[in-house]
Amino acid sequence: MIEKLTLSQLEQYLSKAAWILKGPVDASDFKVYIFPLLFFKRISDVYDEEYRVALEESDGDEEYASMPEMHRFEIPTGCHWRDVRETTTSVGITIEDALRGIEQANQEYLYGIFGDAQWSNKNKLSDELLINLVEHFSQYTLGNQNVEPDMLGNAYEYLIKHFADLTNKKAGEFYTPRSVVHLLGMILDPHEGETIYDPACGTGGMLLECVDHLKDNKEDYRTLKLFGQEKNLTSSSIARMNMFLHGIEDFEILRGDTLRHPAFFEADGLKTFDCVIANPPFSLKDWGSENWANDPYGRNIAGVPPKGNGDMAWVQHMVKSLNSTGRMTVVLPHGALFRKAAEGKIRKQLLDQDMLEAVIGLGPNVFYGTQLAACVMVFKQNKPADKKGKVMFIDASDQIRVGRAQNFLEPNHVQQIYDWYHNYQDVENYVKVASMDELAENDYNLNIPLYVEKIIEDNLPSVEEAMADLKQAWQASLEAEEKFKSVLKGFLK
Repeated sequence: MIEKLTLSQLEQYLSKAAWILKGPVDASDFKVYIFPLLFFKRISDVYDEEYRVALEESDGDEEYASMPEMHRFEIPTGCHWRDVRETTTSVGITIEDALRGIEQANQEYLYGIFGDAQWSNKNKLSDELLINLVEHFSQYTLGNQNVEPDMLGNAYEYLIKHFADLTNKKAGEFYTPRSVVHLLGMILDPHEGETIYDPACGTGGMLLECVDHLKDNKEDYRTLKLFGQEKNLTSSSIARMNMFLHGIEDFEILRGDTLRHPAFFEADGLKTFDCVIANPPFSLKDWGSENWANDPYGRNIAGVPPKGNGDMAWVQHMVKSLNSTGRMTVVLPHGALFRKAAEGKIRKQLLDQDMLEAVIGLGPNVFYGTQLAACVMVFKQNKPADKKGKVMFIDASDQIRVGRAQNFLEPNHVQQIYDWYHNYQDVENYVKVASMDELAENDYNLNIPLYVEKIIEDNLPSVEEAMADLKQAWQASLEAEEKFKSVLKGFLK
């Protein structure tokens, strides 16, 4: 009987793998080693599964069962998991050789996917440690019959969050809280057959959220075409592995600096998409301002952002990446809403183009590595007629559960924010639909408190009521004093 693994078993199994590395390897580097090993084990086990099926189909023809056409990925001789498991000396070199061999045999899909970890560095990774790690991963079979892609993908997402928890200081660079990702997906509302693009895709969470959105709506997620670009080598590799482990086939994730060297093109320039979604690095300093005034990709549609802050460069890149009916959601620091000078001019230009539909202020300390509150901006190429010439502002700063070290956006908060967005009407203290005239009056400053005024309930008593209460309290105090004197007098007798 085939042993089906539970999500809990998988999560514990993956956490223990990280625990084995603890000591010689810094927590911030766990992902560099654990993710490639997990993927290596998975594709080896799936290969074995495919081999057994082909063997049965061919009445035991081993040559037939070994043919590349029988397998999702080819595993060359000497590059299988069991080859590593049988090694007791120079284990790191064996792992390196196996991973490179698999990449070379599957260049179209797996080139560079295992990253650049130094497996042969014995100061960090002794043979004993690697043998323990390999034995730990050998504990379970990770074929499709034992672990469905969705479950393995969910365990993988758990591991990404687990590493974010361990390395809180800079986790925000590659991990966006899933509740925030879910909110962006609900607002973006992707559908069958659409193209989705994340120009700062990290480990791929935003793209996978769009897949989940279709699954939740009982639509065929396999019709989506996913595109992502990520500068960080480890994160881009993890994103590609993440897609495969979730059973996603139609995707293209490329490594590179999006603002300096965008990766996706069509005949007449930048490739455009139905949906664009991102949580780019906040207030990126060295982002490539020197080329923006004469950007060869035509992204300078509203002006040149400041040299030391790339927030509005990301916004313009994303807007330029929208097709004629495209829509986008982007997470930014609040400063992008109100900083003056160059960014003020860019905001005015973007507002003149009437693509900004909504600005949503999230609560503080929701993101890893920063206590800053973030905001979500929603853009559409074709705003509905009733939303033209208007921008909706939502103050969701109190939609959080306050935690000791971090605050959390819970499902009920996400639903409330989405309902406000969807209903598109004023709500006292929370939502204001502002006209372009109101925006102009505020010099195109998008700071949410300028539009969503907090009405403080005045529960103070009138002067007459206060005087009556004071007289009553004074009389009560005189009576208490007399009572005390009489008690004291009796006591002294």
